[in-house]
Amino acid sequence: MSNTGAMDLAFGVGGKIEKVQVLSAVDKYEKYHVLHGGEEEDRKANYTDMVNKYYDLVTSFYEFGWGESFHFAHRWKGESLRESIKRHEHFLALQLGLKPGQKVLDVGCGIGGPLREISRFSSTSITGLNINAYQITRGKELNRIAGVDKTCDFVKADFMKMPFPDNSFDAVYAIEATCHAPDVYGCYKEIYRVLKPGQYFAAYEWCMTDAFDPSNPEHQKIKAEIELGDGLPDIRLTTKCLEALKQAGFEVIWEKDIAVDSVLPWYLPLDTSHFSQSSFRLTAVGRFFTRNMVKAMEYVGIAPKGSLRVQEFLEKAAEGLLAGGKKEIFTPMYFFLARKPASEN
Repeated sequence: MSNTGAMDLAFGVGGKIEKVQVLSAVDKYEKYHVLHGGEEEDRKANYTDMVNKYYDLVTSFYEFGWGESFHFAHRWKGESLRESIKRHEHFLALQLGLKPGQKVLDVGCGIGGPLREISRFSSTSITGLNINAYQITRGKELNRIAGVDKTCDFVKADFMKMPFPDNSFDAVYAIEATCHAPDVYGCYKEIYRVLKPGQYFAAYEWCMTDAFDPSNPEHQKIKAEIELGDGLPDIRLTTKCLEALKQAGFEVIWEKDIAVDSVLPWYLPLDTSHFSQSSFRLTAVGRFFTRNMVKAMEYVGIAPKGSLRVQEFLEKAAEGLLAGGKKEIFTPMYFFLARKPASEN
């Protein structure tokens, strides 16, 4: 996992936001969400501001607790979280059939953990698309450290309006990223446009499952907690993602909620009753330590005011994700492999 320490966490909070403005940014971010009186339409209309604020505020927390790859994974017994995350990324690369020398796009790449792993695994050149300037700055530095800065790079842009010509990439993937899109059809249509004919798009999507009951107040509360804690305008049903793919013009090769077949539950790292030495910072003891460390650093002025509030809404997200996973109403790994037809009618 990442070697980032307490001081890196403290100095990273707020990203590109001025430290004195972090608290007001937290206020503005929270007010987008249902649990603070926000509306879905406002989140969709202002998704760029909401998502940018979210990742400026949370990126250093994610890297501190999770490492460089901010996603869950299908997991086997005896496998560490880090090992499962790498295999999850390798699986996607294999499904895409990546070959050395290909030009690949990572849509919503974070700080580039999957990008670096998949590039080294497949000997491909990968462009990471990201709307957040702080994550790109951090990702470029990590690319340099990993020695992939000659073959991998980042572009700051909105995945709803990509700055690439038609038919630019040999493959496209997204890992738990297009869930931030205000309109999934529009996002998939842009991916379709920049992908070369006959080539593949694969993704892991965050979705509500068929077990989700919108009339159930508990289900709605869980959904709202996940949206607040993870910067989401809405969480779509798996069926809506599938419909949008087909409407965008893709041929769906196969699709499945991979969480269903996981030997160990994907939410295990969030379960406070579970102890793991390899992912200590995610355990109950680790979270307690982090919360009090952040509180102390904010009190003495090392971390900006509002840092503890960020830690708190991330913990609220963990509660929502854990409950959603246990009730099987939410999945972070609805997987699909889709193909752009070789010739369009």
